[in-house]
Amino acid sequence: MTSAIVQSDRQRRRAKFAAAAASISLAALVWPTMAQAQDAEDVAAETEADSAGDIIVTGSRISRKDADSVGVLLTITSEDIARSGTSSIGELLQKIPSAGVSLNSNGTQGTSYGASSINLRYLGGAEGSGNRVLVLVDGHRWVDGVGQRGFRDFVDLNTLPQGMIDGIEVLKDGASAIYGADAIAGVVNIKTVQPFDGLRGSVRAGVTSRGDGAEVGGMLTVGKTWDRASVILSGSYFKSRPIRTDARELTTLTLVPQTAVGNNPNGLFILPGLANNAYFGTAAGFASSANPIVLNNGAAIGAGNQADNAFHVGALPGDAYNTQAQGIYSTGPSERYGVYGRFDYELTEDATIKIEGVYNRRKSNQLFSPVLLDVGGTAGTVRGFAIPNNQAFNPFGTANGVPAANAIGFAANSAWRIRKVMSDVGNRNNAQDVETFRISVGVDGILPIMGGEWRWDVFGSYSKNSIHTTAENGINYDNLFLGLGSPATCAANAGCVPINLFAPMTAQQADYIRFTSREYNRTELYNAAFNITGNLFDLPAGPVALAVGYEYRQNRGFDAPDPIVNAPPIYLNAALYTKTTGQTRTSTVGSYDLHEAYGELNIPIFKDQPFAQSLDVSLAARYSDYSTVGSKTTLKAGIGYRPIEDILLRGTYSQGFRAPSILELYQGARQTSFQGTDPCNGGATANPSLPGCSGVPTGYNQANFNLNGLIPGVISGNTGLKPETADTFSAGIAISPRAVRGLSLTVDYYKIKIKDAIASQSPTQIMQLCALRGGVFCDLIIRDAGTGAILQLLQGAQNLNAVETDGVDATLRYDFNTGIGRFTTMVDASYLNSFKTTAPNPAGGDPIIDERAGKGDQPRSTYPRWKGQASLGWIGDTVDMTLRARYIGPTTDRVNAVKDDRTRSIIYTDAEIGFSINDDAARFNLGINNLFDKQPPASYANAPINYDIYTYDARGRFFYARFSVKM
Repeated sequence: MTSAIVQSDRQRRRAKFAAAAASISLAALVWPTMAQAQDAEDVAAETEADSAGDIIVTGSRISRKDADSVGVLLTITSEDIARSGTSSIGELLQKIPSAGVSLNSNGTQGTSYGASSINLRYLGGAEGSGNRVLVLVDGHRWVDGVGQRGFRDFVDLNTLPQGMIDGIEVLKDGASAIYGADAIAGVVNIKTVQPFDGLRGSVRAGVTSRGDGAEVGGMLTVGKTWDRASVILSGSYFKSRPIRTDARELTTLTLVPQTAVGNNPNGLFILPGLANNAYFGTAAGFASSANPIVLNNGAAIGAGNQADNAFHVGALPGDAYNTQAQGIYSTGPSERYGVYGRFDYELTEDATIKIEGVYNRRKSNQLFSPVLLDVGGTAGTVRGFAIPNNQAFNPFGTANGVPAANAIGFAANSAWRIRKVMSDVGNRNNAQDVETFRISVGVDGILPIMGGEWRWDVFGSYSKNSIHTTAENGINYDNLFLGLGSPATCAANAGCVPINLFAPMTAQQADYIRFTSREYNRTELYNAAFNITGNLFDLPAGPVALAVGYEYRQNRGFDAPDPIVNAPPIYLNAALYTKTTGQTRTSTVGSYDLHEAYGELNIPIFKDQPFAQSLDVSLAARYSDYSTVGSKTTLKAGIGYRPIEDILLRGTYSQGFRAPSILELYQGARQTSFQGTDPCNGGATANPSLPGCSGVPTGYNQANFNLNGLIPGVISGNTGLKPETADTFSAGIAISPRAVRGLSLTVDYYKIKIKDAIASQSPTQIMQLCALRGGVFCDLIIRDAGTGAILQLLQGAQNLNAVETDGVDATLRYDFNTGIGRFTTMVDASYLNSFKTTAPNPAGGDPIIDERAGKGDQPRSTYPRWKGQASLGWIGDTVDMTLRARYIGPTTDRVNAVKDDRTRSIIYTDAEIGFSINDDAARFNLGINNLFDKQPPASYANAPINYDIYTYDARGRFFYARFSVKM
């Protein structure tokens, strides 16, 4: 008898938890949601189930039967993910209208290096960064990402095996008081698959209409439940192929016109002594800085005084060369696979233990054009080289039959210069191998306290992300120095191979100067937490609910750069130049830990009154004590008011808090190459109204320096940073009229202001401020006095700015039944009213205000005022169809001579048809993304790839098929 009672109680509690999970979908009636609508019977069943159990929804730690006191929430179910037409969680989340530029393109012209992020409200601290969005998994922290040139300070969504994901909740509201730091812009909570009996599997494959960018992936999840235990094991796999820049008209050639002969595989040579040379019979100015020479296509260099006949004075258009067509990736290849395991066991009638393990591996790479070499004696980007007159491949030297009296050498103190695309060495290739490991243990249960049931949970986890990276086909300057130097010096160094920069190299020569860097970095997370929630006492309107908890966290980061890259050169000036073309940086080692405690109250003020349906108030506070920056308390208050059952008026005020990350505090100084346009292009004469351009030589052309116009720079951390704080306000209305079943409308206004924002000015901002104001604004830029080229731009994080943004989100849904099936419609839109950064003026006076809303005139920083998506779905007995559209509004572009100063709007249209077999035991879907093959709007600011890769999709029309089974 007792056994039967116990078994019945277990069944009751399991049904209660199942009902709680099912009732989450009721949020669709109140908040914006991507969930497919159920039929009337399903909705009725869920309403009945809701009365039996409580739920916890992202944005609160309190168990409740509804979530009316929670802020603006977007719910994405597993079915939504399957029918989204996307291949990754990052790609799906970036389509949310409130998402800004995010790292979801594995292309060459960016810094994702295969990672994926979500950047809500455009508030990420750097391009595409998600470091002001808190990413959770089942309410708990996930380890930070790693990268090609050091670790990250945000979660890489590509470190989660997709098979473990059952749904996603996106809270577009500040939540630092509930979850701690980093939740300034919002929270993304990823829900894992729950215990079940059976098997779920799917495979998906797709390819563009041009035959590139192919994708293939699959998931298989097996579940088994027993009386007291359950097991889940899931495996995931995904692989994508690259898309080259020369495979699309938009990305084949930079929008910035080539105005002077630049780097090309035939070389560009400035060689003093050749001009008006009697022995070689050259013309005046031949091979001078004003008339550099180029090797004739396919020419064999003649001996003696015939050597110069193989060269001609470079000129456009004949010597134009497009590095974009050299196999550069618009989207690079990626492969990832992972496993997820979970074991649940009922320890007692009121306590259950859950053990989870995750392993994920990602391999990705990006292909760049070959090294754009620029070396010389007292000219060029890297100086101090010499080519003596007896070097084996000097065409104007004795080794080529030129008499000693007429032979020309090029000394280290001579203004000679050679620029060359090193195609003989090969395309540069960055490759990443990322491994993610996580083990977690949690125990949860129910305690009888104060006459009621209090739910509690204890959780602990250890996570690690690690990466091994390579950067192939760079150049070793020390070896190049020896190979260009005197035969005697070369012979005295074992393995030295004489180098030919005047004509195509042999494989042996290319191997000798080729350099591959190898680096490693990792992040680690130790996390422990305790939570308890229940009802304190009853008021006339209902129980006063309380949640309290404690969390301990330790974050660690370690970065080991390549020792050869960071070693000083042996033969060049170590104070000015590096040993290789690799970008140097000092090692980063850092950690911090913190203790946090929080409390949350939900207070029902009144209910079922003649003047109103209900009024609820929620209050929360969190105390955080960091080992690095001390302690901080954050508060949050929310209100939900229903004048009638059909209308919910809601509002929240919250204080945000973000401590500086390990990266922002301790990042070692590292070299990098910034993308941006130098306002002083053309020199001081061409820019008389820009005082910061004073002294820049006339005719200076940015494209002729530093790897085709990239800006060499240094980024470093700042141990003097203090936390940034934020105030977030939101207010809105949700209407779900009972008279029109299936109709809902939500409109919400938000305003976020961040004080002491941890930020770095963009390279473009730094250059523009220098040009416009001169003086102290130019202290961060070092130029070559002779050429005007920028030698170094300094960028570091500081508590400089205030960031303020506000806007409106609106969602309209209408789902209804007809005689021919069920229709689902949704329109989700976001309006960005303002995104303003205020920085102090170093010269005194009014602060500098940068309003970004509606602008796209900086690389990978597009801020359209309007973004939206809409869908129309039809669900029949065995067939369903969906039509989706995504809108990105117009923005400004840089003023330029080749197009207008606007980046036009675009609409991407997707279509899908699905076939159900045996009541959804199996499904087959066919879809087309970007049905009308729209290419991104051209953007001069984003040259040379000509579009913002973190906002738009350049792959074009994409066909895919998906097959899934449930058993």
